[in-house]
Amino acid sequence: MRTVELGRTGLQVSELGLGLASIGGMFAAVPQQQAVATIDRAWELGVRLFDTAPVYGYGRSEQRAGIALRGRPRDEFVLCTKVGRLIEPGGRDLQPIWADPPRGVGPRLDYSYAATIRSFEASLERMGIDRIDVLHIHDPELDFPNASTETFRALAELRGRGTIRAISLGVNHADVAARFLRETDGGPDVVLLAGRYTLLDRSGADDLLPLCEKLGVAVIAAGVFQGGVLADTADGAPHGYERVPQQVLERIDVLRRLCRAYDVPLLAAAVQLPLTHPAVRAVLVGARSPREISQVAAWHDYEVPAALWAELRSAL
Repeated sequence: MRTVELGRTGLQVSELGLGLASIGGMFAAVPQQQAVATIDRAWELGVRLFDTAPVYGYGRSEQRAGIALRGRPRDEFVLCTKVGRLIEPGGRDLQPIWADPPRGVGPRLDYSYAATIRSFEASLERMGIDRIDVLHIHDPELDFPNASTETFRALAELRGRGTIRAISLGVNHADVAARFLRETDGGPDVVLLAGRYTLLDRSGADDLLPLCEKLGVAVIAAGVFQGGVLADTADGAPHGYERVPQQVLERIDVLRRLCRAYDVPLLAAAVQLPLTHPAVRAVLVGARSPREISQVAAWHDYEVPAALWAELRSAL
């Protein structure tokens, strides 16, 4: 699999990364053996970028990442996790999307300096791995004043000591990331942008992606299946929606027809579209089984004619 430089970080990553929310039990429980086998299969396919977070299964995703990765040569992969939520007994900021999380613990939002350091140290302990390469500030819009000062200060110190290699934002809102980049001195090195540069939503290209390109900030695109709606409507079973809006269904139909005309699977176009922007260095896609990550890798490798990209941009 192709490897690329992650902006100014000095890190080399595979162009396709594995997001580990699914193996933490997002929407459905995943047995530990299957979770580890999914990471093992990703490794066999050449994936060397792995992204997790404390909130994914309330520590379960990080623990499983550690089981699968800590025996691997440490300089051969890039490991990312997040700060902004502490996992602790009685944590009240629960999320209903996690199936069968560990009992008695939950997340608590805290963007203070002290909590950031505690979160980072707890992640290292859960994974049993000696370092984290990219540390994201998770959902900074939930407490922007502290995330952009206290949390950022803690990460800047960790980066200055060489404890982490890169500061990043893990965001669903492009405008939040753009504001953060403009208001922080020295700024993040990376932005993990979910769902805002996809076949259905290219709002990230309005301001954020040009800004990242100008500043030399690397973008990792996630949420390329738009919360699953692209993947699930392809099978007639929308996921995460009580009812998919008619306007969205009509846009997906247009996308399907265009892709069919070029004999390109819709989901291959979904995986590869973000990589057509010069600011985007890698695409992060979740999987909950070896079969799923194998299929995603095949979509990543599928040859997409340049003419299709041109038609997609003009049509939508």
